[in-house]
Formats: sequence, structure tokens, C-alpha cells
Amino acid sequence: MKTAIIDIQKLYKQYEGANFFSIEDVSLQINKGDFIGVLGPNGAGKTTLLSMLYGLVKPTSGLLSIEGKTYQHNERAIKRIIGVVPQEYALYPTLSAYENLEFLGSMYGLKGRELKQKIQYYLNYLGLEAFTHKKLDTFSGGMKRRVNLIAGILHDPSILFLDEPTVGVDLQSRLLIVSFLKELNAKGTTIIYTSHHLHEVQQLCTSIAIINQGKIFALGSSEDLINQTKTTNLEEAFLQLTGINLKDNV
Repeated sequence: MKTAIIDIQKLYKQYEGANFFSIEDVSLQINKGDFIGVLGPNGAGKTTLLSMLYGLVKPTSGLLSIEGKTYQHNERAIKRIIGVVPQEYALYPTLSAYENLEFLGSMYGLKGRELKQKIQYYLNYLGLEAFTHKKLDTFSGGMKRRVNLIAGILHDPSILFLDEPTVGVDLQSRLLIVSFLKELNAKGTTIIYTSHHLHEVQQLCTSIAIINQGKIFALGSSEDLINQTKTTNLEEAFLQLTGINLKDNV
């Protein structure tokens, strides 16, 4: 029997000065070991939802618990078990890959031989061994994405949030990142993931939540969504569920 590791009940978010909810009446349970994709058009609320899940943004109302804990009472404990890989690089361009990861790892209490071995292992795994001591501002976009990913998992989180982890990267980097995420999930890491690469989502995710205008419109496996919409692939199902017209919030 699966265990819910994240429980969301009637979550709302309205930013100050806005005349609409960025997230409206969202309820969702994410089980331990899930690999869930959160999809939606631009402005649908994906990043806002993830930002609330990893404690960057406070909900306007609703309940949110992670492993039975809430940010109001157990923020430090939650931060120890989650990893965050944002769309923007959380890195220092004038530092080397190793220096970046050494600094970020130390913020989680890692140090000494353990930290050094982890950094070297992940750099090697993701094809960056030869660039260990090169400055980040000399790296390609795909290389930076890989270092950004390592920064989010050095402390072995049980839950990993990823916001567009393969955006703007070369094919080789994308394949490496996808392979790495598959292995992490196979080892038990729960992954919550947003992407505009629907083929990638179909390949990786065990379940998919489609958000549009702040609400969850559909939830299920890619096969479920394709069957529900009587389409032939996830891209067609996504377009049918969200519409083909632009729906930017203003």
C-alpha cells in the first residue's frame, strides 16, 4: 500500500494586488516514490504550486503537509528532506563547479571527505569530471543545468522538486539528466517535476497533473489521459484538455 508523502487540501494562492487566484482549490496527494509531472500552459500556476510545496511562497489558504509536517511548525525539518532544482541557476558564475557544490553542500551540514566524495561522484556520473575546477561562466547551458541538478541532491533528499530541469539544453545533456532522474526515482526518491517537453514527461512520469488557470483539470498516468481524451499521444491530450488558445492571466 502506498503512503502519501505530500498532502494538499484546498490550496489557494492570490498574490498581493492580483484580482485572480494563481492557484485555486487544488487538492492532491503525492505518494512516496511517485514521479509526478505538473503540466500546464505558461501562467497556469505550475511554478507557484511548486514554490508553495518547497516553502518559498506561503499559501493564501488551505492545508499543505509533507511527511505529516507543516511549514508553520516544522520548516527546518521539511527543508532537510527536500531538494529543489529551480529553473534559474542557483550557482555562482565566478566559482568553479567544485567550489559551487562545496559551498552549497556545506549549507546542508555536509563537509570533509563525505562531501568531497559526493561531489566527485556526481560530477563524474554527469560527465563533468574534466570540468571540476573550471569556472561556471565558461560552461554551456547544458553543463550548468547538470551542476544545478547536483546542487539540489547532494544532501540525499527524499523528495525532489524540479522546475524545467532540461530547458534550453543540448540533446546529450538532456539524455544524461533523464537517465539520472530515472535512477534517483528507482532508488526511492519522490520527484515532482515541471516541463514543456511532453515526450520527456511521458517517458519519465508515473502520474501527471494538468493545471490550467490555477486549477487541476486532469490527473492520471499519460495512458489514462490519452485514453480519456481519445487521442494518440500526450501532446494531443494536453492540447485537448487545456485548449489551443493562449490563456495568459492579466
